Amino acid sequence: MSKSELAREANVSPITLTRIEEGKPCRLETKRKILLALGYSLSDSKKIFGE
Repeated sequence: MSKSELAREANVSPITLTRIEEGKPCRLETKRKILLALGYSLSDSKKIFGE
């Protein structure tokens, strides 16, 4: 899935995804949207975001 597709599916901006990739913080709700758009469960958050 491309960054544009993920942004569209998660209803976040591509700029937000870039900031997250750079290690900048984001809201919990944004993480939730990304996880669900990728088909992961909320319990997979640590695997995806490394926190």
